[in-house]
Amino acid sequence: MILDWKEVAGKIYEDIKNKINTLEKKPWLWVILVWNSPASLSYISQKEKWAKYVGLNFYLTKLNEDISQDKLEKEIIKFNEDKKISWFIVQLPLPKHINEQKIINLINPAKDVDWFTKENIWKLFLWDNSGLISCTPKWIKRLLEQYNISLVWKNVVIIWRSNIVGKPLSMLFINEWATVTVCNSKTRNIKEYTIIADIVVSAVGKPNIVTKDMINPWSIIIDVWFNKINWKIMWDCDFESLQGENYITPVPGGVWPMTVAMLIENTYLAFLRN
Repeated sequence: MILDWKEVAGKIYEDIKNKINTLEKKPWLWVILVWNSPASLSYISQKEKWAKYVGLNFYLTKLNEDISQDKLEKEIIKFNEDKKISWFIVQLPLPKHINEQKIINLINPAKDVDWFTKENIWKLFLWDNSGLISCTPKWIKRLLEQYNISLVWKNVVIIWRSNIVGKPLSMLFINEWATVTVCNSKTRNIKEYTIIADIVVSAVGKPNIVTKDMINPWSIIIDVWFNKINWKIMWDCDFESLQGENYITPVPGGVWPMTVAMLIENTYLAFLRN
């Protein structure tokens, strides 16, 4: 069965649009773009499209790809100090010569609607529900909620350990009383873990790393990431063989509409708090 995130995202956009229509002052989303890759430009266009759809003001600052680490840090500090800018995001990924995590952690946590800074991610470790949630982990949890899938007592396997998806998602699921195993490229025989899992989340970017023989018939499969092989987009899970018995996120189409929906929602919530 397909987990239809399009329907869920549509409901979120309509709800936020209706709420923003009642406001005298409109919230806005500000994006800093450094790397003009096709993927980044595609993500930006989606953010702009849906931000404007719900009634947010959208601003984009483009910086040269060859900007130095020092100059980019100074730009971030300017955004932190500008009182007219209540929150902003830095579009990831950044060029290879930039220390990405250092840039993320330089963002003022109060202006971080992506919820990537270490101060904000730490709140998940402390069971602190006063903040927002990183967009990708948030949409995964929201999608499961929409299908009345509880995390209590569930065995969950997360494949990959990134700061953006794997680690915060593991904490989010633990806080919801799931039993969580995080696998990575050094894990021996990942099948031993996935075959007994109730929920499998893959965010590696390695084509068909999850195949039918690794999954039991009742598993719920969340496919987060992809890679390009010979100009063809290939997802982590072998969708053709896995669709049918299992709940699974759809391919093609990806997961970005739900991620963007969570960013829009975070922006609206940050506006209310400020």
